[in-house]
Amino acid sequence: MTLVRLSLTDFRNHAGADMAATSGLVALYGDNGAGKTNILEAISLLAPGRGLRRAALSDMVRDGASGGFAIFAEVTSGPDLAPVALGTGIEPAHLGRRIVRINGASAAAASLGEWVAVLWLTPAMDRLFVETAGNRRRFVDRLVLALDPRHAQHGNRYEAALRARGKLLADPAQADQQWLASLEAQLAEHGAAMDAARQRALAALSAELAGLPDAPFARPILTLVNSEGAARDAPYDVDALKELFAARRRIDAAAGRATAGPHRDDLSAVHAATGRTAARCSTGEQKAMLLSLILAHSDCVARLRGARPVLLLDEVAAHLDPTRRDALYERLAGQGGQAWLTGTEAALFDAMPGPVTRFQVAGGRISPSV
Repeated sequence: MTLVRLSLTDFRNHAGADMAATSGLVALYGDNGAGKTNILEAISLLAPGRGLRRAALSDMVRDGASGGFAIFAEVTSGPDLAPVALGTGIEPAHLGRRIVRINGASAAAASLGEWVAVLWLTPAMDRLFVETAGNRRRFVDRLVLALDPRHAQHGNRYEAALRARGKLLADPAQADQQWLASLEAQLAEHGAAMDAARQRALAALSAELAGLPDAPFARPILTLVNSEGAARDAPYDVDALKELFAARRRIDAAAGRATAGPHRDDLSAVHAATGRTAARCSTGEQKAMLLSLILAHSDCVARLRGARPVLLLDEVAAHLDPTRRDALYERLAGQGGQAWLTGTEAALFDAMPGPVTRFQVAGGRISPSV
């Protein structure tokens, strides 16, 4: 999958920008605050979800703009295929509502995943393995979405049913038992579908990782675990989930939340070479495992979907030693597809094998470079 054109209007610090790129590596360099990460965030919004910063839509509007922003891209999955036009943004009259268009026609945000898959690694993700289970679940769901675009629909419907059930449980005297059972049936259906997709994605990713060496990037062993930290050996069954939710109504009402189910699962990662859990590894080891995971998942998506995802790697090169940096560039160039990388200095990208599209970013202005 290749973004052959990207246009931004009033997005973050970019009043207007129009970029053309080819497959291969795309290097963005410039000072801190120039707007490099903003470009990656714009690309991340061409996929379902809230983007790599998970920011409010209104926060993405350029200061001083009329109130809306627009992102437009042309994406192709092969040299012989016509580009697909993807657009998203918000209008001044509807700042809280995201607008999506595919080839000019209005569409749901979830349908973007049918046309493009985007994976990213940012400095904020360096602490993924020591942060909350919720952050790791979102990370897993992003990996799943790149393989199964329907995953977002199941997730949205599951969350909606979860909220509705919570409101009923908060007022037992007014709770309609039949409606409660109906909501729990929806939770079971979509929860089982979500979990099955997670299990399939992690199994495929684990198989990809198993074939990789432990160097130059650390190889993680991944497991899905429940809220008690026990390994999940089999997918959730729909009937078993319905029974689980029904049996925990009183517990969940007292807790003010659903205390068990797919929304409580977590990702466990272990350093394959040392056997240490990721949370106990050094910061450098954790970053190396994340990088290995993202690269392996890119291979996984290419194998299963027939098109490699767009990779967004924010400030990755600056935190690697020269040996690992060269290995990363060789790996990215060798696997094909398109990868966007940011850095503060042009020299960070001197060793990149071609083809490379280079841009200098300064004060919200984007200039092609050589």
